[in-house]
Amino acid sequence: MRFLTVKLLAATALSLTLAACVPGTPLPGATPGVAQAPVPTDNALHYAGVSDDGITVPTVPVEKVPPEFQVQQVAYDSAEAVGTIIIAPSERHLYYINGKNTALRYGIAVGRAGFQWAGVANITSRTHWPKWTPPPEMIERHPELAKWEKGQPGGPTNPLGARALYLTTNGVDYGYRIHGTPEWFSIGKNASSGCIRMINQDVMDLYNRVQDGAKVVVLNADGSYPDKLKLPPPAPKKKKPAPVEAMAPVLSATPTMLPGATILPAAPAATTAPAEASPAATMAPDATMAPAETMAPAPATTAPVAKAPAATAPVATAPAATAPASTAPAVTAPAAPAVCAVPLVNGLCPQP
Repeated sequence: MRFLTVKLLAATALSLTLAACVPGTPLPGATPGVAQAPVPTDNALHYAGVSDDGITVPTVPVEKVPPEFQVQQVAYDSAEAVGTIIIAPSERHLYYINGKNTALRYGIAVGRAGFQWAGVANITSRTHWPKWTPPPEMIERHPELAKWEKGQPGGPTNPLGARALYLTTNGVDYGYRIHGTPEWFSIGKNASSGCIRMINQDVMDLYNRVQDGAKVVVLNADGSYPDKLKLPPPAPKKKKPAPVEAMAPVLSATPTMLPGATILPAAPAATTAPAEASPAATMAPDATMAPAETMAPAPATTAPVAKAPAATAPVATAPAATAPASTAPAVTAPAAPAVCAVPLVNGLCPQP
């Protein structure tokens, strides 16, 4: 009888042992356990290089990262449930609640001026080595990113790093992520366009701890709890220059003067500047007052009036060409005395 009892107990123990090796349905009311990576105790080892999905994650020089931005276990008073993420942008810290009034604290980089936001969201999906597609607004600010408008594959230079946790608020995706970065030196700064950056080794560690659906609280800039979702104002769109209308040329009767052009005097009218108005013409004697040598006895037909000196004198060589003809008084040349053949009497030539 005693032998049978011992044999029955041994069989029962064996059956229970086999049942523990076979996956089954959890007992009613039981909550599946969440696998938690150990809290880092040696940051030099934590930030060492590692191969992940065939991609090498470089070693982060711990001595160049301020201690306050390296992962560490801290005391943190919070009424939030374990597994909640609280982000304090003003501190550049992310807190992962892992116990009552305790948390793992990671250093982060947050949005630059004009890109900060606050509110409550949820993690709706998580990805290894995510594909990155810059939004149109970012391409407009940085045209060199247009080559990735269809998406940049995951890899060591991808801006989203080794992991990405996608955030939505009330089912709406506003484009915010918690993700890694190859630019570990940007941690502790306002450097992003609103997303939360982490060192690649840190986001890989957080990825292993957090669950889909986890609550994420982004505090206000002053550290207070947000009462609603606060998004940055949309960037103003650049105005396109108005098309320039072609102007038809305007024809004008007035000639256009070019710089340095010389204005030539108008040609004198025949009625306003006759050649005989020149001083030379008025000073020239006519045929009745010609000198004696021109009045030599000759047939009247050989000395026509048309051949008087005034007709042959060129106007352009007159010595007083600049004097106005209208103001010059008429001058009559005195008649030359005739040649007297006998001695003069009282200066006069006696008449025969």
